[in-house]
Amino acid sequence: MIKEKSQVVPGYKNPMQMPRILKVVVSSGVGSFKDKTKFKVVEDRLARITGQKPAPRGAKISIASFKSRQGDIVGYQVTLRGKRMFDFLNRLVHLALPRTKDFRGLSPNAADEMGNYTLGIKENNIFPETSDEELKDVFGLAVTIVTTAKSKEDVVAFLTHLGFPFRK
Repeated sequence: MIKEKSQVVPGYKNPMQMPRILKVVVSSGVGSFKDKTKFKVVEDRLARITGQKPAPRGAKISIASFKSRQGDIVGYQVTLRGKRMFDFLNRLVHLALPRTKDFRGLSPNAADEMGNYTLGIKENNIFPETSDEELKDVFGLAVTIVTTAKSKEDVVAFLTHLGFPFRK
């Protein structure tokens, strides 16, 4: 179980030296601009998965070949902190990831040099909050875990300590 406060990991002398999770950002694009009903579906499912209303994200620039204008809604994003963040991470690690098709563990290469870990999820229906009968409106998610770790190796070791299933 992922908890807010944990014991000191070997290699750190003081609990204040240990990395912490600052926030979790869950985002999803809406894909096709022609289907306006998909906007509400993505917004509703993200709200159910995270327990918080998602914020719409607009296009930064106009792109004629995509027929999008500046300010058009292209996705939704939720920033989780505190108790909701830890509840979401527990559901992600213990319920959703084991339900993923052909899951063999998380890639340690998804960590960046700034100490963040970004996980791509291809289908939103791995979460128990979404209903399985609506299989035509499946979309992907990006989950970014922002930590205070200083390097790639530190964030992978920290998340392994918390119970994230990395592949060998």
